[in-house]
Amino acid sequence: MRNTLDFDFSPLFRTTIGFDRLSRVLDAALRADEGVVSYPPYDIVQVGDEKYRISMAVAGFNQGDIEIELKEDTLTVKGARGKDAEEGDNFLYRGIAARSFERRFQLADNIKVTGADLHDGLLHIELEREVPEEKKPRVIEIRSDSPKQIADQAA
Repeated sequence: MRNTLDFDFSPLFRTTIGFDRLSRVLDAALRADEGVVSYPPYDIVQVGDEKYRISMAVAGFNQGDIEIELKEDTLTVKGARGKDAEEGDNFLYRGIAARSFERRFQLADNIKVTGADLHDGLLHIELEREVPEEKKPRVIEIRSDSPKQIADQAA
């Protein structure tokens, strides 16, 4: 039995601006285990300073059975196997899952999908953080007025 806890994140947001989306993501993450979906299994790996890979085990699915969609900051991976591939087969035991699936991943700002490939029953989705030039660190120049200019402004 799950013990439901309500967390108040307001202290985290006292000195932050524009992070209201973060509170929604945290709230969704806390409630995510209510309807836990464990199929298909997946890994998320950081493969570089700004590069990531999602690997999903999709045995039995081919390229035409899988759809990857990026809408706003949500990456959705859907899989549905065609019925015609199994018509006429007489299974004595069926151990390879053939059910449809839908997995959603919330991506942080500036995370871009750079590619996807299906190889040996694993779907690999490549992601990269692309920091825009205006978001990169920069040095702010501090101006100094001479004493004469300050006196002129006061008068």
